[in-house]
Amino acid sequence: MRLLLTIPLVATLQGQASPADRAIDAAVTAYADIRTARATFEQTIQNPLVGRTLSSRGSFEQQRPDRFVFRFTEPKGDVIVSDGRFVWVYLPSSEPGQVIRQPVGRGPGGSLDLIGEFFSNPRSRYAIGDGGAATIEGRALRVVTLTPTGKDAAFVRARVWIDPSDGSLAQFEAEEPSGVTRLVRITSFTKNVSVAPNAFTFQVPRGVRVVDSKELTGRG
Repeated sequence: MRLLLTIPLVATLQGQASPADRAIDAAVTAYADIRTARATFEQTIQNPLVGRTLSSRGSFEQQRPDRFVFRFTEPKGDVIVSDGRFVWVYLPSSEPGQVIRQPVGRGPGGSLDLIGEFFSNPRSRYAIGDGGAATIEGRALRVVTLTPTGKDAAFVRARVWIDPSDGSLAQFEAEEPSGVTRLVRITSFTKNVSVAPNAFTFQVPRGVRVVDSKELTGRG
């Protein structure tokens, strides 16, 4: 008799899961087996400190856990590369003549492992909330809010737009500790693609000065 009572109780508890819970669980499952990925994106950055809004777009390639490259088509020539040891931030559109080099981790280049940032053990790292239903280009999505519960997060709050039918990430918005807000729409995404051996190698252009992140910190 106890077993017969337990089965409907479990089914009832599962049925009580919120749409946000179901969406985040679908995303965790969808991204669990990803080792490499290729995507295109559009990005809008709002910086309240200087009152500026910057728009960009480009492509992204990743080999988890610590290799990635962002190649921007707008502004053309900007690139951020992690070779597994260093992150190279080369933005000739705003800082010509220099490239910032920093150890892999957070900083000017950020963590940038978007899959790991949002969907690796989210229940133990974030307070998860429901931001409601949304539609982007006819695609029915669920907005999930993520508020870090620890002190070592790359953002203070985030919203992720998840397709509940397959767990895929369509868009995200993250507010960084500095107050900068980053909105990224993913326009295409392919997982577990083959990557070239030199995909995550950065060659310092001739005449460009390498600036270590320690030097930038020392200026402050």
